[in-house]
Amino acid sequence: ITQKVRVERSVFTVERALLRQNSEYFRALFRSKMRESLQDELHLQGGLKARGFLIALAVSRGEQPSIRDPDEIVEAAECAAFLQVEALSQYLTDILDTENCFLLYHTAAVFGLWRLFHRAAMFIRDAFHDLQEAANFLPDEMLCYVESLSPASFIALGTHSPSMKILQDAFRTVWFLNEEQGTWRYLTDLPTDASTSMAGVAVVENRLYVVGGVRGISKETVDFSFCYDVESNTWSMFDGPQQPRYNFSLVGHEGRLYAFGGEYDKRIISSSEVCDVSTREWTTVKHAPRPVAGAASAVARRRIFICFWKPPDTTDIYEYVPVKDEWILTTTMIRPQSYGHCMVAHGEKLYVMRNGPCDDFLRCLMDCYNITTGQWTSMPGHYVNSRGALFTAMVRGDSVFTVNHNLTLEYLICGDKWKPQRQMNGFPKHGSLWTCMLRLPKIIDREEINIQSLLPGLH
Repeated sequence: ITQKVRVERSVFTVERALLRQNSEYFRALFRSKMRESLQDELHLQGGLKARGFLIALAVSRGEQPSIRDPDEIVEAAECAAFLQVEALSQYLTDILDTENCFLLYHTAAVFGLWRLFHRAAMFIRDAFHDLQEAANFLPDEMLCYVESLSPASFIALGTHSPSMKILQDAFRTVWFLNEEQGTWRYLTDLPTDASTSMAGVAVVENRLYVVGGVRGISKETVDFSFCYDVESNTWSMFDGPQQPRYNFSLVGHEGRLYAFGGEYDKRIISSSEVCDVSTREWTTVKHAPRPVAGAASAVARRRIFICFWKPPDTTDIYEYVPVKDEWILTTTMIRPQSYGHCMVAHGEKLYVMRNGPCDDFLRCLMDCYNITTGQWTSMPGHYVNSRGALFTAMVRGDSVFTVNHNLTLEYLICGDKWKPQRQMNGFPKHGSLWTCMLRLPKIIDREEINIQSLLPGLH
């Protein structure tokens, strides 16, 4: 059944099911059985723009329209608020970048889109080092809200295998980067039974998870998961995946942990599982397309991508789609004697780091894949990977942080290259590292900011 909708001078013919499924406004209207809901043509007034409605329809159909014009952004946000289209609000959150973050922050405040408002504020806070001059032009209350938030901190922990509890293992320490001082500071210690040796490490809802791993030279699997809550500064323990595994890919995404592939009993496996962190229960999902161990992974625009390599020259990038429980081959990259080892996401782009010629892991090459356009771009030059620093890369805003024992290096993503921006002290210990981003608690020495006063039209 179709419905005609008039917005300004344009008339759209839309499936009623699409409107009902994606818009709370239309859902309530059709449920009400009011006279307007029975008309052949609905006329949306209240200042809505046809272009904003067109964007809402595109997003509701699962498309990813390019929204770069400032007026388009405002019109889309207005439509998301008026028609209560959650998918469009989320999409506007997905496209946050340094070019549009202030506009989206202002617009979300005007139209009462709380989630977008908060995420835009967090984005500005994370990139505050680069955006501070522009941020000073924000209204005082909006600037105070940004400053009240904790930026994401760069976290690193060494490779630790459980030992006798009476022994003090320095590699149990979890550290965070104090960017003002350029030094690494103590955060917490891993539980004595936790292992980061060939384990999975990920963050979900600002909690650090360490799953599985091995102990000892016999590679006995650790069949538990450990969770660190930064707010309470406490660890908790729960069951590991149903299939014991190590050297697997652990991805944190929208309240869940995904364990893909790995090894068990010296065999590479393809079995995969998901854990709802609210219940801490693991369930099986569709196997990976082929057995894989230690595969690189990244989440871009709320989509999970896994980098499968086939030496000596092939890199396959698959997307795992949770709502359909299916794997989709997204793209294949072939480079002579080189394949992907690490992958990070920035906006709509995946950056794949691969070895240089003749297995040269000290000077890596990098390629960029745009998930929207489907285009590959080879980035010029080499990137120094001393002691595996490049493989510790974590993205925050337009910055990429890497670390080894000698140096912590922040890059700035500039078009087709990563530009070294800031150097800080190296990690206090030798050895391979796990890294992530966590928002650490912040003591606010000012009056609590009244969010309601910033968002009078809160939805």
